[in-house]
Amino acid sequence: MSRIIKTETVGKQRSQLSRAVILAVRELAKQTETGSEAHDLAAFISEALRLISEGIDESVNAWEKRGYWIKADRFRMEWSWAGEMSKKMKSAVMGDDWGKLAEYSTVIAQKLPKIKIGTRHRLGRPWVGAFDLIRARKD
Repeated sequence: MSRIIKTETVGKQRSQLSRAVILAVRELAKQTETGSEAHDLAAFISEALRLISEGIDESVNAWEKRGYWIKADRFRMEWSWAGEMSKKMKSAVMGDDWGKLAEYSTVIAQKLPKIKIGTRHRLGRPWVGAFDLIRARKD
């Protein structure tokens, strides 16, 4: 039997979501009015951060199996803000608190400073319809 190789890893997903979050933060900063696209952008940022946060434990499992406890703890501390920020963003978007959304977007952009996205990216518009999804989810 041959070895199974996973091409869609949590690390790759985290990288893709981080790039999409930065793109969404930039687009949200360009918004002049609080229409449906602004709601979608803020909801997408919240959901993407939630997915990033959920994947952290799976990422550090391999390190913990080998006894790299310090490395695993550092990684968890480095990404601990994602889950907290996801909840704050969701609360702000559901409450139409655009002042807080602007504040949180700035913090998120500061947490992901190394991510560079060119003008000719292939990310598309992953935030379309995100506000409807976040409203439909019960938690």
